[in-house]
Amino acid sequence: MLQLTDIKKNYLAGENEVQALKGINLTFREHEFVSILGPSGCGKTTLLNIIGGLDQYTSGDLIINGVSTKKYIDRDWDTYRNHSIGFVFQNYNLIPHQTVLANVELALTLSGVSKEERRKKAVEVLNKVGLGDQLHKKPNQMSGGQMQRVAIARALINDPDILLADEPTGALDTETSVQIMELLKEVAENKLVIMVTHNPELADTYSTRIIRLLDGKITDDTRPVTAEEMTEQKKDDSLTKAKTSMSFFTALSLSFNNLMTKKTRTFLTAFAGSIGIIGIALILSLSNGIQNYIDSIEEDTLSTYPITIEKEVVDMTSVMETMMGKGEEIDRALDKVYAKNVVGLTMQTMIAETQTNNLSDFKTFLDSNTEIKNATNAIQYSYNVKPHIYLNDTENILQVNPFDITGSGMEVTNTTMQSMQTTFMSDTWVEMIDNRELLESQYEVIAGKWPEGANECVLVVDENNQVFDLTLYALGLADSKDLYEMFFDAVANPDRQDAAQLIDAEDKEFNYEDILGLSYKLVLPTDLYKYDELTKTYIDMSNDNTFVAEVIENSYEIKLVGIIRIREDAVSTSLPIGTVAYTPELTEYYITAIQETDLVKEQMENKDTDILTGLPFDDGIEKEYSDVEKAELIKEYINNMTAAQKAEFFLTIYSAPSEEEIATIVQEYTTQYPDRTSQQEFIIQTQVDIFTKIKNGELSIESLGTEIDEETLNYMLSMTDTDLRNMLNMSYQEMTDNDITQMFTAMLTQSITMMYSSELADSLDSYSNEELAEMLMTYLETFDETKYAALFDKYMPSMVSKSTYDTNMTLFGLCYLEDPHTINIYAKSFEDKEKIQELIAEYNKNASEEDQITYTDYVGLMMSSITNMVDIVSYVLIAFVSISLVVSSIMIGIITYISVLERTKEIGILRSIGASKKDISRVFNAEAITIGFVSGFIGIMITLLLNIPINIIIKNLTDVDGIAALPPIGGVLLIIISMLLTFIAGLFPSRIAAKKDPVLALRSE
Repeated sequence: MLQLTDIKKNYLAGENEVQALKGINLTFREHEFVSILGPSGCGKTTLLNIIGGLDQYTSGDLIINGVSTKKYIDRDWDTYRNHSIGFVFQNYNLIPHQTVLANVELALTLSGVSKEERRKKAVEVLNKVGLGDQLHKKPNQMSGGQMQRVAIARALINDPDILLADEPTGALDTETSVQIMELLKEVAENKLVIMVTHNPELADTYSTRIIRLLDGKITDDTRPVTAEEMTEQKKDDSLTKAKTSMSFFTALSLSFNNLMTKKTRTFLTAFAGSIGIIGIALILSLSNGIQNYIDSIEEDTLSTYPITIEKEVVDMTSVMETMMGKGEEIDRALDKVYAKNVVGLTMQTMIAETQTNNLSDFKTFLDSNTEIKNATNAIQYSYNVKPHIYLNDTENILQVNPFDITGSGMEVTNTTMQSMQTTFMSDTWVEMIDNRELLESQYEVIAGKWPEGANECVLVVDENNQVFDLTLYALGLADSKDLYEMFFDAVANPDRQDAAQLIDAEDKEFNYEDILGLSYKLVLPTDLYKYDELTKTYIDMSNDNTFVAEVIENSYEIKLVGIIRIREDAVSTSLPIGTVAYTPELTEYYITAIQETDLVKEQMENKDTDILTGLPFDDGIEKEYSDVEKAELIKEYINNMTAAQKAEFFLTIYSAPSEEEIATIVQEYTTQYPDRTSQQEFIIQTQVDIFTKIKNGELSIESLGTEIDEETLNYMLSMTDTDLRNMLNMSYQEMTDNDITQMFTAMLTQSITMMYSSELADSLDSYSNEELAEMLMTYLETFDETKYAALFDKYMPSMVSKSTYDTNMTLFGLCYLEDPHTINIYAKSFEDKEKIQELIAEYNKNASEEDQITYTDYVGLMMSSITNMVDIVSYVLIAFVSISLVVSSIMIGIITYISVLERTKEIGILRSIGASKKDISRVFNAEAITIGFVSGFIGIMITLLLNIPINIIIKNLTDVDGIAALPPIGGVLLIIISMLLTFIAGLFPSRIAAKKDPVLALRSE
C-alpha cells in the first residue's frame, strides 16, 4: 500500500520559490485505477514524479508498504523505481536506437536477469500487449499507439506494484486512446494504476477512483481509503535489499548500439582520436616526417591542380606509377639487367576502350553531397564550350575569343607554321571558379572591382602588372592586322634572324582607364546563320561582315570592370596570366541562350534532316542504285536547276576532257618534270602565276573553286613574288614526295579542265543562260541510261548530309548545364582531397559499372615522386605528436559531452526504470573506452600499412631494409594508452550525465 503524508514540494523559479504541492495526504490501494484530474500547473505531474521516486518531496513522507522513505538514499530510490514502479509517458520516451525488444528488456538488465530469461519475459509481455510480431522494429517505424504499447510493455516487464501513466493518451487519436485505456484498465485489475489526465470523460469511463487537484491541493477524492483498509497494511522493507546494478557489458551494449546509429561520426571521431596514435607509432617506426612533407607540398598545389574528371578519359595511373618505379618488389639476382614492360602496358592502356564518365549523374551526386561541399573550396563545371566574344565595334570586326590571328581556319602544312598557328590561336577568356574568398586570397583588385554577374569580367595581370602582348591584340588594345602581317612575314622569310626582327618587341603600356570599361559582345554561334527561304536551309554568314556587324550590334554586352593582380603571398593561382576572367553565370547564360534559339529548336524538331543542307543525315546504310535509278535521280537533279545553273552545267560536262586526254597530257608533263624538285617548282610557279593574274584582273578567285579568307587573300596579293615563293616553298618542305606528286597531278588535271572549259566558254560567249540551258537539254536527249548513270557517278552531289545530328549540335554550341564535359574539384586540404576520393570511391561502389567514375590523380602521382627527406628529431616529434594525442583525447571528451546532450532524454528514461547515477556514468565511460579502443586499433592498422611504402623509400635511399617496424608490444601499449586517455577524457562528461535531474532529462527534446 502506498501512502503520502503531508507531502509538500517547493522549487525555485529564478529567485522566487514556488510551492507546487501544499500538503498532499493520500493513500492508495494495492490495485485500483486512479485518475488524477486538474488544470495545467496544479501539480499533477509533480505528484506523479514524487510517487515514482523521480522527484523528491520537500517535506512530509512517502510511505511504501508501511516503510518511510525519509531515509532513502539514491540507491534505494533506484531500486524502488526498478522493482515497484512502471512509467508510461505521454511521449512514449522510447530509446530510438534500440529495437522494441531491447527497449522492453532494458529494465530487466538492471535487475541482473540473464539474457535468455529476460528475452523470454520481454516476448511474453509484448505478446500480451499485441506486439509479438514487432520485436525487431525501431520506434520510428511504429505508430503512436504501437509505441505507447511498447512503453506499457516496458513498464510491466519487471511486474511492478504500481503503474504510473502521465497523459498516456495525450498524443493519440480517439480510437487508439480507447485501446490504450482498455489495456490500462486490464492492468489495474491486479495492480495500482495511477493516471494523470486532462480528459474527465476517460477518467469517468475507466477509473475506479478520481482525485482532483487545484493549486497543489486535493479538492475531491471519489473513493478515499477507509480506516479499516489502513489497518490491513503490512510492513515490507524487501525493496531495500534487492539493489539494481547495470553490468559493464550492458553499458557497452547500450553504447555500442548508440555508436552504430552514428557510424560516420563514430568512425570520424575514432579516426580523429587515432591521429595521435598514428603519429607516435610512425615516429617509433622512424619515418613520420616523410609523409608530413609530402602532405604539405600537396596541400600547396591543390588550388592549381584540382581533381579533374573528364567525360572521356583513359586512366593512366598504372602506366605512370610503373614509369616512376612504383610496383611490387621482384626477387631477382642483381647480376643482370632486366626490362620493365612499360611500352606494353602503355600500348595496352592506349588501345583499350576509352572510359566514358556519366558526369550528369555524378554532378547530381556532387550537388547533393554535403560532405564533399564542406571539403571543397569550389566545384567547377566545364561544358566544352568557348563563348564567341567579339570586340564591341561594328566597323572593325574582331573575334577576341577564340582568337585566331592566322585567319579563318586557314589550313597550313608546314610544322613551323602549324606551331605558330597553334600558339596564336588561344583562349584569352577563361571562367573563374565560383569562390570569391579563394580568389581574393590569390588576387588583389588594383583597379575597378570584382565582376558581379554574367555581363562583367576582369583582366588578370602578374605581380609586375604585365600581360602577354598577344592579350593586347586579342582585346583590341593593339592592331591585330600588324600581328597578322608579322605572322606571314615571319613564315615567308627563310632567314630566321631577319624574321625575328620583324616582330615588334617594343614595350607597350596602358593606363587603367584605357582598359576599364572595354566593351565586348557575346555572339551565339547560332546567330551567325541566316534562314534562306529559297532553299529552306540555314546559311553560314560568318564571312559576311555586314551580317556579322548587325549580329554584334544586337548581342549581349560584356564589360571589363576590373584588373586583378597576383598577390605576393599567393602560393598558387587558379587563373592564367593575361586572360580575361568571366563568371560562371556567363557560361550559364551562354548555354541557356543557345537552347532557346530557333536554329537549335528546329534541328531538334528535325532530327533526321540536316537543316544546313536540307539533306537527310546518313543512316549508315550504304545504298546501291541501278543505272535506271541513277538516270532518274540525275534527271530530277538537272530539271530542278535554274537556267544559270544549267548553263554552267552544260559548259562543265560538254567541255570536260576525256580521261584518256587528261592522262596523256599528265604523262607528258610528268616526263618533263620527273622529280620532286621540278614538280614542286612547277606547283609554286603555277600558284605565283595565278596570284599575278588575279592581281592583273585576268582571273577571279571564284574560278579557282578554292575557298580562301578575304583578309588572307589580300595580304598574299600584297606580297612580292619572292616573298610569296618563299612562303609557299616553306609550306611544302615537309610534304612527302608522294604528296607533292599527287598535288602536281591534281593541279595539272584542274588546269586542263579549266583550259577546255575556257575555250568552250569563249566559243559560246554570245549565248545567254537560257540558250545554253536549252542546248543542255537538247544535248542530254542523246543520252541513254548508261550515260546518265555516268553523269550521276561524276556530278551528282551527295544525297545525304556529310554531317550528323550530334555534329551539328556541337557546331551550334548546344550543351546542358546538368551534363558537364569536365568537373574540377578544388579540395581545401590534402585530407579533404583524400576524403573526396573516398566519397568518389563510395559513389562508384553504389553505381552501376557503366556509371562509375574514372579519373587520374596527377597530383597524387606527382607527390608520390618526391624523394626529399627532412631530418627527424624523434623526441621533439614525439612531444609534438603527444600534444596532438592529448588534444584528440580532449576532442573525444567533447564528443562524449555532445553525446550526453544528445542522449539527455535517454538518461531520463534509464533513470525512470531504475538506473543509478553510477550506471549512467558507466554507459558514457563505456562509450569513451569503445571509441578509444577503435581509435587505437585504427591508428595501429594505419601505421602498419604506412610502414610498407615508408620502408620502400628508406630502402631506395639508404639501402637499409626494414627500419620502419612497430614492435608488437608497442602497438598493444598504444591501444591501451588510447583507451586510458579517452576514458579520462570521458570522465567529466559522464559525471555530468550522472548528475542530470531525471525529471528535467525526460522533458528535453
